[in-house]
Amino acid sequence: MLPRLDCIAAIATAPGRGGIGVVRVSGGNIALLISEILGKRLSPRCAIYSSFLDSQKQTIDQGIAVFFPAPHSYTGEDVLELQGHGGPAILQIVLQRCLESGARIAQPGEFTQRAFLNGKMDLAQAESVADLIDATSSQAARSAMRSLQGDFSKAIQKLVNQLIHLRMLVEAMLDFPEEELDSTDIFQRNTQLDGLLGELKKILSLAQQGSLLREGAHIVLVGQPNVGKSSLLNRLSGEEVALVSEIPGTTRDVIRQAIQIEGIPFHIIDTAGLRESQDSIELMGIARTHSMLEKADAILVILDARSHISEQDKKILEKLPQGIPRLYIFNKVDLINQSPRVDENEYHIYLSAKTGMGLELLRERLLSLVGWHQEAGVYMARERHLQALQDAKSILETATGELSRVELFAENLRMAQEKLSLITGEFSSDDLLGEIFSRFCIGK
Repeated sequence: MLPRLDCIAAIATAPGRGGIGVVRVSGGNIALLISEILGKRLSPRCAIYSSFLDSQKQTIDQGIAVFFPAPHSYTGEDVLELQGHGGPAILQIVLQRCLESGARIAQPGEFTQRAFLNGKMDLAQAESVADLIDATSSQAARSAMRSLQGDFSKAIQKLVNQLIHLRMLVEAMLDFPEEELDSTDIFQRNTQLDGLLGELKKILSLAQQGSLLREGAHIVLVGQPNVGKSSLLNRLSGEEVALVSEIPGTTRDVIRQAIQIEGIPFHIIDTAGLRESQDSIELMGIARTHSMLEKADAILVILDARSHISEQDKKILEKLPQGIPRLYIFNKVDLINQSPRVDENEYHIYLSAKTGMGLELLRERLLSLVGWHQEAGVYMARERHLQALQDAKSILETATGELSRVELFAENLRMAQEKLSLITGEFSSDDLLGEIFSRFCIGK
């Protein structure tokens, strides 16, 4: 629990002009602050219309005031919300009045951090607050809301409970020599371990889908000059974000554009055409192209359908980083009177960036390439969640090879439980909490 008299205040609405602006205050006891600013006592959870007063009892704004006494509030502390006019100047005046009355400016994410520390939500739920605010699609928003309501945490807690039950069984088996172990206990141990691993893999798959919803995928377009990279970027984004010219080498720098395909964010990166050049500026663009390729989730190799894969294309392919998924896009099929299609190996797509023929085939393959498959119950997961799940899975897989050494098997179960508990914050360092909440917006 935090110190009860430590009051924090912040503007809780987005910067800029608006019809309504909210200043939020939270602390152990804010009755004096309420009396100074409103000049009256407030009934719990009752919205009242009131003047907001300065130190001279002059009105600085008028609006709605709502008091949420502890522990029945967002933070678990006394919370006051002042809902006044949404102009930046007036909101700053109201906030300054709260500071004069004993509050201090809240740090980024401090309201949600207090909610976590006061037991109002676990760490995964707290993180989903920021994910809900930052959601860029309706699918991402729905997934974040499921996590905020506790679906992800319940799934993790179910795994932890299964681990605890298995650990109890194994700890009991430690008291008996191997020759005295009951075959029923051994069967029960193996069955529980198999079920636990199966459930963990299912949750990991759903979390990976949620991570894709949250983070998106970085797709780099690469190829020779004038093969249609910029045209393809414009066609995918639906707007003219890159200059298109018949003159090779028009694109000199990296151009980024965010798009969505079925609610999944894709960060499309158009790069300078790869070729031998004496132009110093173009060479800088080519160097940046190679830098972007190293960080890509997938690479779209753009080729001219008229020449298929030329000798120059082969030189480009040899320099591409290994281990990154690729799609080979044979552009300009409209110039050779061919229809758009996907080859049998599913990684060669024939299309026309100029006319848009075959773009739907590309969108479908992009979703498949980054591992998206429509699935109910996706959890909005972060990198640390995925790492904890993968670590727990790896530990349990190691444990399956230690069945004959019960002490080591039991230790592996303990470590797996600890990894899973990191997700909900049961075992979390102060440094981790500081890193997580520092990325929140102020006022949340």
